[in-house]
Formats: sequence, structure tokens, C-alpha cells
Amino acid sequence: MASTYATMTDPQNKTIDATPTAGQNISHEGKEYTTIKEGLAHILVPHDTPTSTDPRMSKEDTQKQQVFYNPIQQFNRDLSVLAIKTFGLDSVQRKEDRHAKQMKKGPRKQINRSKEVEGAEEAQVDTSAFEDDNALKRKLIEGEATDSALSAKKQKVTESNDTTEDAGAAPATESQTETSKEPRPWRAPFTILDALSATGLRALRYAKEIPFATSITSNDMSKNAVESIKLNIKHNNLEGTIKPNTGNAIAYMYSYCDKSGYDVIDLDPYGTAAPFIDSAIQAINDDGLLCVTCTDSAIFASHGYLEKTYSQYGGLPFKGEACHEGGLRLVLHAIASSAARYGMAIEPLLSLSIDYYLRVFVRVRKAPNDVKLLAGKTMLVYSCDNGCGAWTTQYLARNKVTKNKKGDPFYKHGFAAGPSADEHCKHCGSKTHIVGPMYGGPLHNVGFVERVLAQLNEVDRKTYPTMDRIEGMLRTALEEITFGIKVKDGESKSMLTPLIPKADPAEIDHHPFFFIPSSISRTLHCSAPPTAALRGALRHAGYRVTMSHCKPGSIKTDASWTDIWHIMTEWVRQKAPLKNQLKENTAGRAIMSKSSTIATDTNGASNIANTLDNAQNGEPVDVEMANTETTARASYLGTNFEVKFDEQLGRDHDRGKYVRYQLAPRENWGPMARAK
Repeated sequence: MASTYATMTDPQNKTIDATPTAGQNISHEGKEYTTIKEGLAHILVPHDTPTSTDPRMSKEDTQKQQVFYNPIQQFNRDLSVLAIKTFGLDSVQRKEDRHAKQMKKGPRKQINRSKEVEGAEEAQVDTSAFEDDNALKRKLIEGEATDSALSAKKQKVTESNDTTEDAGAAPATESQTETSKEPRPWRAPFTILDALSATGLRALRYAKEIPFATSITSNDMSKNAVESIKLNIKHNNLEGTIKPNTGNAIAYMYSYCDKSGYDVIDLDPYGTAAPFIDSAIQAINDDGLLCVTCTDSAIFASHGYLEKTYSQYGGLPFKGEACHEGGLRLVLHAIASSAARYGMAIEPLLSLSIDYYLRVFVRVRKAPNDVKLLAGKTMLVYSCDNGCGAWTTQYLARNKVTKNKKGDPFYKHGFAAGPSADEHCKHCGSKTHIVGPMYGGPLHNVGFVERVLAQLNEVDRKTYPTMDRIEGMLRTALEEITFGIKVKDGESKSMLTPLIPKADPAEIDHHPFFFIPSSISRTLHCSAPPTAALRGALRHAGYRVTMSHCKPGSIKTDASWTDIWHIMTEWVRQKAPLKNQLKENTAGRAIMSKSSTIATDTNGASNIANTLDNAQNGEPVDVEMANTETTARASYLGTNFEVKFDEQLGRDHDRGKYVRYQLAPRENWGPMARAK
């Protein structure tokens, strides 16, 4: 059998207080455990549990193992640590800058305030510690209650200080509180909630690998899980940093509606995170980070249960090769809609489709003006899923930049003109279907991805064994949002400031989704062109081309579908003549029957060109002018531009340099069954 069972490496069992190392045999309260190390953290699993990470393990062993430790998710955890650490450097820096400004202008106010407090103590006594007001008055007259009342007031001040300490301030030692009157050193609070913690491995890794984290809460509804969390906290000697909590995650997060919440909330459930999103928005601080995992790809990336998709995420799923990107946009739409109800705007920092699940990192900030832009960043999609596979986007509203009397730009919001597509596909004549609504803005923040990549130059490969795949996926994500602008090799964190640049809140993704050459070739019943040849043809025509992180062999471009089909018909004419005549009333027959697939109506090509030029010059533009795939960089090259399949032009020098995609190492590679 390829799986291996935990074996005892020490001649004698050790106690839970022993320094943790991988493969230890621990005895605690009559039970035997084995230590597994991931990152810098160690967790305890029952002694007879398989601990092998071999992907060829039997199904029976994997069912046993996943309750305590799931090695499949290590990539998720490694990426999460690096992403939260990158965000935390930004958050802590901003807090320290604000604190420094307050200290520069605030000492005088603090002195005056302390004098006012002293005067108030002399003038009156806090009567809240006494139940009988009449008795208190008598004692005050007799001079007996002064010391007692003052002590009650001091007790309240102490409790207030304790509350501040819980919020993230560095705790003072006994000698400081008893003998020293010097103020405690201020430390920027950075708090994390692992809402669905299971064994607490994520919380342990955050505590061990994010040194500036001041407080981490590890929550789970299962009492047995929380007992396991407590055991792991004790074994890792992290009692002062991690707080275990037993409770319903939704109820626990809603309890933070009227008080300071968390800087980071991590939602990593089994299945969908939809039920937890609203409460997480309530519990997150202004300018906080929300990390969300959804493993229900059969819902958000499949058309088999579209009624379920709508009930979970408020939109209908995308049908076709780009269904996983559609799933990302559906989840972001659900988060953005929930946040908008409370005047919170979201900014996706990183949105990835990984194996069988998706993972998004979203910055949430209190910004009512940015919320007004949400309708103009929410789109419907007209999808020709039963025909040629083309799509057209339709945004729900229009965000138009104009200037006030002083010349300052501001946005006006109005209804969008529609529909942007006919009932039938203009390329093949098939009926189109409506998809969405879904998020139509960028999926990533370029500055954030650059900073996570810079972190990789400083981490230990033994601590992050998945870093090769992390680097490859992040570079692919960076290229898909910038169409080829890459981080320079060897760039270190020191070259980048900790502050993550804020993206334009009105920015929309003019070219969402991607296509697969083999899929569109099936429409024409021709041999598929090599990826390099098709990329070269698009680049030769003046378009930008990259790949999507969602799927190998994908092509993401700013060319319109009109131009894509023109290139494909030229491929058939020049390189791959059809062996058999296409059947009537098929999408391929309709496309090939047209003398030229370059439509004369390009939705106002000259106006589009002017719009793009204005955008590049920083002038105010009408966002709606470029909100469909036929507008931005549309076909104003002419009705018959030359098509040249230049494979050399279509190759990237570093295309095979990085591990960009993960191949399933065994059958049924996925989340497996829910833990019992």
C-alpha cells in the first residue's frame, strides 16, 4: 500500500508540553497522538491515523485522514499565509502612520484631558458601584464612601485598559503595572478570525508565520473540534496569541455588529461560504480583508443546478469553458451586494480558481461613494452557449465622469442603454441565454499580486513547499489582468512599499472570460490551430493576448468575437481546409457562409478609438462606451485585415518557466466527503 501509518520515532512517549517536532509520539490524558508539521505549526492527530501526503492513498485512508489533516489544501493555506501577511504589512503601516500623526498633535490634548479627569474625581464620586443611593448619600456626608467610590472608578479604568489590551495592545507585565507608572509601548493591533477552524491549523500557522498578528480567534461549532484546537494551541505554546471559541460562526460574527471587529476574517467552509458572508461583513473592520473559499464548484461553475446557483449567489452560472471565471464573478457579486447594504465597498485583491474550489481575497472598506458605482460594475452576459460560444456583456448601469464648476471630476449615475445583444447571436444565429448578474470589475489588484510575489523571494521552500505553484499561478493572474506586464525577476520586497495601491473604484474589466482554441475549432469542424499560431495571429493584428489562470490552453484577449471568427475562418482557408461540408442550420455553417466576419457595424469604431485615446490621456470618459467585448479596442482595423499565423510572435519567452497549472495527481482529486 502506498499509504503509510504514523510510526513512533521516539523510544518513549512525550508529554504535550514537549517542544513540538514532526513525527513525535505524544501521550495526553491516556490518548496517543502523532505530530504533523505544516509550515511552522504542528498539529496532533490520533496515533492510528494515516499521515502520508501521497496522492495515491486509498480512499479508505483519505477518509480517515481528512477529518484531522487534509494535505490537498496545503496550497490554499500556504497562499493564505502569504496573502494575509502582505495585507497585514499594509494595515499595520497605515495604523502606525495614523498613530504617529495623533501623537504629534495630541499630547497637549491628552494632558488637558487628564487634568479634567482629576478635577472630576475631586468634584464628584462615581455612584454606579452602590445599589442604594440613599445609603451612598449618607456615607458621602459622613466621609466614609470616598475611598470606596474612587476605588470603584479605578476598577472601571482598569477594565477599560484590559479591553484595550484585548483589542491588540501589547500586554504589560506585573512589574510594569505594580511598580512602573510609565505608559505601555503602543503596538498596532492586527486581529484575525478563523471562523470555521476545525483542528485550528490555519490559526496556528497565522500565529507562527505572521509575527505582527496580535490576536487570533479560532472558532468552531463542534465542541470536539474546539478541544482539538485547545490541544494544538497548548502543544504549540500559543496560549497568549490564539483564543479558542465554541460557537456558531454566523452568530459569533453578528455579535460584532456594534463593536470593533477583526482586521482579517477567513471563511473556509465545506461547500459554499454564502451563508457566512453577511455576518462576516458585519464583523470586519473598515479597510479589512475578507478571505473566502467555496468548494461547491458543481453549483457556481455548472449549469446543472442553476436555480441553486441563483439562491446561493444571486446570479445564474456561466455555461462554457470559462465557467470557473464566471463562478469567481458570481461569488464576488454576492460579497459586493452584501457589503453594499451597509455602505461597504469591496476591492478584489486576488481571485483564483484552484483545483476543485475557488479562493478570493477581498479588501472591504467603508466607502458609500464607491458603493454608488456598484451597479455600473455589475453585468449580465448574453451567452451563445448552444451555438458558437461567443458572448456579449451588458452592464446594469452607467457611471459617467463629468466635471463640476470647479473643474473637479465626479461621477453621474444613470441607466445603461440596452440591450447590447440581439435575441440571436450575430455570428451564428443561435439563440443566446442570459447569465448573471455577476461582478464586472477586475479580479485582481496588480500592486497586491506584486507584493505577494515579492514575499516569495524571502520565504523558506521547506516552510512553503507549494511556492513553485504559487509563483506560477500568481504570475499568470498578473499577466491576465495586465496583458503581459510582468514583475521583474529578482525583485524583492524592499523595492516595494508595504502600502497596497488602491484601484480605481469605477474600473471595469472590458474583456472578461477566455476561450479555448480546440472548443471554437469544434464549431467549424476543423483541426485546432496551435496555441502559439493563434496568439501570433491576434498579436499581428494588433491585439493583446495572454492566458487565464483558470485553465491550461486558454486565450484571453482584447479582440472582439468578430475578429476571432475572422481569424478562424482564415485558418480554415489557409491552413486547415474542411474535409466535409458543414451541415445546414449549424453554427459553423452560418459563420463560414458569411463572406466576411468583420461586421460593418462596429458599434461606432471611431468613437471607440477616441474614447480609448481619452482614457490613456487621463481625460474623463464615459465608462459605458467600453463595457462590452465589442467596444474597447474593437475592430477598427478595417473589414479585411491581414491574418498571419506567426508562431514565433505567439510564443512567450517564459511560457514554460513556471508551474502555472496543477494536474490532478489521482482520480477523484477533490474535497472528498464531509467530515463526520
